[in-house]
Amino acid sequence: MPTLTRWLIKTALLYFVASLALGVVLAAKDAFGLAPSLAGLVPVYFHLLMVGWVTQLIFGVAFWMFPRYSKEKPRGREGLAWAMYASLNAGLLLRGLAEPMHSGAPSAFWAAVLVVSALLQWSAGLMFVANMWKRIREK
Repeated sequence: MPTLTRWLIKTALLYFVASLALGVVLAAKDAFGLAPSLAGLVPVYFHLLMVGWVTQLIFGVAFWMFPRYSKEKPRGREGLAWAMYASLNAGLLLRGLAEPMHSGAPSAFWAAVLVVSALLQWSAGLMFVANMWKRIREK
């Protein structure tokens, strides 16, 4: 299994556990009278689950299992793939920080951080597609 695949899958597993834990906190907020400001964590929960867990797991398995790019570069441009990993996770972590901050005290700064986080995640998606495109072909 390629090193990047291991990193993607292990990181995905961490986000899975984190999203489930956050889900428990969000479910308990009404039952235990926790701060209503926790509602700002709902988008974080969904991003941890869908981007952190599902998307990252798919990226890892696809990077590993898709047909070879070439004998010399079986998985395409590995540097681009590592940049995708860094961009995806930087965007996700920024989102996890900025979403509740902007929800609690809306400001132009936190709105800009949200845009940057979205751009990082979008660029990660573009890098993934660019690296995988030529690996999708007929026999």
